[in-house]
Amino acid sequence: MMDALGSTDILLSLVSLTAMEIVLGIDNIIFISILCGRLPADQREKGRIFGLMGALVTRLGLLSTISWIMGLTKPLFEVAGFPITGKAIILFFGGLFLMAKATKEIHARVEGEEHGEHATGKNTVSLRSVLIQVALLDIVFSMDSVITAVGMTSHLGVMVLANVLALGVMIFTSKSIGDFVHRHPTVKILALSFLIMIGLVLVADAAGIHIPKAYVYFAMGFSVGVEMLNIRIAAKAKKQNLH
Repeated sequence: MMDALGSTDILLSLVSLTAMEIVLGIDNIIFISILCGRLPADQREKGRIFGLMGALVTRLGLLSTISWIMGLTKPLFEVAGFPITGKAIILFFGGLFLMAKATKEIHARVEGEEHGEHATGKNTVSLRSVLIQVALLDIVFSMDSVITAVGMTSHLGVMVLANVLALGVMIFTSKSIGDFVHRHPTVKILALSFLIMIGLVLVADAAGIHIPKAYVYFAMGFSVGVEMLNIRIAAKAKKQNLH
């Protein structure tokens, strides 16, 4: 009976952790899709797969050093009486990078710089530079994910399997999500706005201000729902005009 209960607990932990990893992985998918959208068409799928595989390698690498990861939550020094931890440093600079990158992408799309680059035939984005940027953000997202995973289960095997399963789902859905985002410019701007909000949450977390992620994801889900209605209404109006 105890063995069955233990197996049930492990299964529930695996399902819960996999679901959490998929939800947290949406940030990665959006960021990777937007960055890969500026690559040549024949390199976009490669960039997406490599980026997601890099996220898995990063998370598994961090899981193998759990004791070091948990040590990052201990104060290293103090600034004006405020304790500074290794996790806070990573989240702070990662959040700033995410906000800066998302803001730059929004500016490029609003001002039309992206079209100007393609019009002149210049490709200022390489696969290597995209993968480097993805790797930097993978460290930030994976740090938060691993620390949360440790709080949900103590079984390393469950954490590893959950990450592998989540990666499979992310790879399977990343192309569809990426294509949808690129087909709809308003969704792309909305996604970039989400990244700015996530970056702000990371900076706030580094400053000791905890914002429940449920609030953030609810706001994101609500905004996406409204945007889907707008897209459907626009498509219906366009169809009626054609008739």
